[in-house]
Amino acid sequence: MPRRVFSRRLLAGGAAAAAITPVAVSTASQAAAEKSGVTRSVAGEGGTVRRVKLYAEKLADGQMGYGLEKGKATIPGPLIELIEGDTLHIEFENTMDVAASVHVHGLDYDIANDGTALNRSTVEPGGKRTYTWRTNTPGKRADGTYRPGSAGYWHYHDHVVGTEHGTGGIRSGLYGPVVVRRKGDVLPDPGKQFTIVFNDLTINNKKGTAAPNFEATVGDRVEIIMITHGEHYHTFHIHGHRWADNRTGILQGPDDHSRVIDNKITGPADAFGFQIVAGEGVGAGAWMYHCHVQSHSDMGMAGLFLVAKEDGTIPGYEPHHLSSMHSAHQGGRPRPPRQGQGGDRMPPEQGTAEAHHH
Repeated sequence: MPRRVFSRRLLAGGAAAAAITPVAVSTASQAAAEKSGVTRSVAGEGGTVRRVKLYAEKLADGQMGYGLEKGKATIPGPLIELIEGDTLHIEFENTMDVAASVHVHGLDYDIANDGTALNRSTVEPGGKRTYTWRTNTPGKRADGTYRPGSAGYWHYHDHVVGTEHGTGGIRSGLYGPVVVRRKGDVLPDPGKQFTIVFNDLTINNKKGTAAPNFEATVGDRVEIIMITHGEHYHTFHIHGHRWADNRTGILQGPDDHSRVIDNKITGPADAFGFQIVAGEGVGAGAWMYHCHVQSHSDMGMAGLFLVAKEDGTIPGYEPHHLSSMHSAHQGGRPRPPRQGQGGDRMPPEQGTAEAHHH
């Protein structure tokens, strides 16, 4: 019988919030997977009501972020994961001295949960509000056409700081990723989800040689969540790896004719994601990811996907040597070695205090 595992994070006051519901793989390919010694997890049933507390805060450097606990805001904000059919209640508290909100792309919500000044669904300084988001499975409409499901890579952001469109909030870091799974979707390995946000000419609001690096070991199933904000169009490129340009980045079989790419054009408010197997066919190494608009890359829109061998070594990777070369060419400060994802995430644990079925 499939094992149901809820994912949660302990919040301030001891509350818990469910994030995703993976189960042991139970597809026709399970026997082959077990024979090869590979165990995969897939998304389980949706239809769960989930609750999470989210805080908007000013950071020490003058930027802004969302966090799951007071004093722990990050840029990007926490990763929110759901399965089609889930409902999420966000208990939002604005700790800042300016009005703020949470507006989401790709999910269902009524007008009172839009998170905009136009619809009076923002939160004043020191105030609280609950936003409700819903997700749905694909279905047939009465007229015979089909309504798409909610599964995909989406994002949330402020819609009021600076202007009624949230321009100041987005520039300052008030944004975060959302992933909605479909039942049966393959899940990435724990701790191997990385959010990359091209925001104007920064990556995760970090400039030049401070751009974040991400770590994996050869064979890890890695998920990249890519979001764009600001005034510019970019191209996202990653060295040594490629993915299918479809909803998951994974080919569904030999007859899946999805285009396979390693470079994708992305504009303001775009979001996409994909899964790759780290080092597949190419091995360990310090693989670059960057914007392939040449002037943007030259201005520092580049980081490293650090893929280690099983013994933890990365062939040819000399962080001090590389950062010195980068500084000499760019006139910037040395790149700090091995940075992780900017955002937070609720780690998997058994059970949940807040989730329940309809």
